[in-house]
Formats: sequence, C-alpha cells, structure tokens
Amino acid sequence: MCGIAGLHLRDAALQPHLGALLQTMLCQAAERGTDAAGVGLYGDPGLNPAGQATVCTIESPLVATEAAAAVERALGQPVRSRASGQTTVFTAAVAADLLEAAVRAALPGAVVTSRGANLSVLKGTGHPDELATTFRLADATGYQGVAHTRMATESAVTSTGSHPYSVGPDQCMVHNGSFSNHATIRRELKAEGVEFDSENDTEVGARFVAQQLAGGADVEKALRLLCERFDGFYTLLVATENSFAVVRDAIACKPAVVAETDQWVAMASEYRYLTGLPGVENARIFEPEPEVVYAWER
Repeated sequence: MCGIAGLHLRDAALQPHLGALLQTMLCQAAERGTDAAGVGLYGDPGLNPAGQATVCTIESPLVATEAAAAVERALGQPVRSRASGQTTVFTAAVAADLLEAAVRAALPGAVVTSRGANLSVLKGTGHPDELATTFRLADATGYQGVAHTRMATESAVTSTGSHPYSVGPDQCMVHNGSFSNHATIRRELKAEGVEFDSENDTEVGARFVAQQLAGGADVEKALRLLCERFDGFYTLLVATENSFAVVRDAIACKPAVVAETDQWVAMASEYRYLTGLPGVENARIFEPEPEVVYAWER
C-alpha cells in the first residue's frame, strides 16, 4: 500500500502555491506509507533556473558543497548545489546530459534521480511529514508536481527504492501496487543495454516507459503499451515536461480519484487528499476506468 498525489496547474496564478498545495496532499497520503516519500517538482526557478540544467542525486559520497566543487572540476563550468535531506540538487548553465556526465564522473556511487531543464526529484527514506519539511516543499513553486508515500513491498526500505522514479529527461513516475512480471521485463531490458539503479519493480515500469518515449511514442501510447506488457495490480501517475497522465490495471483494485477544474487537474489515491485544493467543491470528480489512459497536456 502506497499513496499517490499529483497536481497539474492550468492557472498561472496558482503556481506560487504549488508546493504548499502538494504538501497538503502528500501529508494526507502519509497514512498509506511511512517508509519513504518523494516529490517531483516542475518549473520551480529555485530548483530549475531558466536556461540551466538540473541533476538530482541520492547517496552522494560527499556533502553538497564538496560535491559541487568536484562536479565543477569535472565539468569545467560553475556548478551550484543544494542539499535537500538525502537529495543533492546540482544546477549549471550547460545541457542536461553534460551536467549528468560530470556528476557521474565526479561522484562515483551517487545515484542520479532526475535530470532535465524543468524537473527536480527530491526523495528519501523517512516519514513523509518530516521529509516535506526537509525538502522545503511548502516554499516550492511551479506548474506541476507529483508526490508519493511508500510502504515497501517489492524491495528494501532504501533511498533508491523510494519514488518518484525519473529515468529520462524531465520524466517522472509514481506507482501504487506491484508488477508481478517485473523480473522478466527487467532481464529483457538489461539484455538491450538498459541499466538499473534499484531492485524496485517501479523502476522497471519507468525504464519501459522511458524507452517508449525515446522511441517516439507519446505518453498515452507508452502507457497503453505498458498495460499490454505488464501484469499485476497498479495505479500509475506519469508526468513529463508537458504532460500529466494516469492509468490503472485491468482490474483497477488500487484506489484512484481524479478531480478537474478550469484551474487545475489533480489525481490522488483517496479523495481526502484533494480537499484543500481551491474550488474542489465545484470540480468534476471521477474514478479512472481500468486500462484507460487519461492524459492532460500543458
């Protein structure tokens, strides 16, 4: 049992409040999992400055200031860092792939949890309420966010086992449930040269979706293909730089609710996560149908 929450803002006037709204949703979800938690934030200028790339890591062998100096030497360009609990955030005025390569070269053993121009993933083990404070989530701004609280089932309680999983540029997935055939698909992806950072079944789904997106599929098609290939019980929320999508398995036994207004679209494991959103009393509220992909574009 895990908790999922996500918010896609249509009204720019709400962007200064993204973090505060998402924190309320995350903390409501805490009862569904207290092993770990994480958020994926899109468009926060403090985490993703305009014209710069951002790379987030966990399990860095160095503290943030020392890590930034090491990455700067590897990159040959100024690098800024921010410590957010178990996550270290690096930004630099270069392409995301160059910054990621420098991070990997300078910090062997660190795990890259996101990369891109618009997304930062902050995650780790611990109680969601405490992690939200560590992340300074209430102060975050932006146009879109996803959140997850974890009750570990398929793998150990580690920072690498926490969600969200972001394995492609500005891509993000959170998951409630389990994929019963993830080991088989993991072997197939490894045979194709795909590398993994954890034993978590969700990472297999995220890598599969990233592979489809890299091959030219849009989010809706990628998730339809996932439904065809993956067995098990799951509710997924997948975000990219410009999209926000939800899908459930064929039985739809894992809870999910969607609410939509002219100002925002929100998804959560339970309705009570949504009660703090402005205008929710006038929202169109529905339960996603099995194996139907619901997608919204920015």
